[in-house]
Amino acid sequence: MMGDHKVFQMSFSKVYGLLVSKAEKKGRAKAEVDTVTRWLTGYTQPEMDSLLASDITYGDFFRQAPRPNPDRVLIRGVVCGVRVEEVADPLMREARYLDKLVDELAKGKPLEKVLRTSDTASEA
Repeated sequence: MMGDHKVFQMSFSKVYGLLVSKAEKKGRAKAEVDTVTRWLTGYTQPEMDSLLASDITYGDFFRQAPRPNPDRVLIRGVVCGVRVEEVADPLMREARYLDKLVDELAKGKPLEKVLRTSDTASEA
């Protein structure tokens, strides 16, 4: 069934902590992970802080995203051996988008290149 993958049952704070750890191990800051997450989902920082302190699941974090960024469809490439633009399950694709953004941060890509916009897509 779509959207019932085990990761979506996990708490948002647990999965988010793993994403932050991945970035920090490579010298990036939690603030940068927060920035890409807000860019992707449309949550404000206070909303995110509140969700991190709650027991919301990772799946519900994406299901309830207030303003998914229309430019997120510009996120392409492979993360964890999966080509993100080919992920069939819409909820899993959202999670892979976030994985890919954090992966690019961890690989040293400048934040302004990680955050895609329609006008910079041709450079990516």
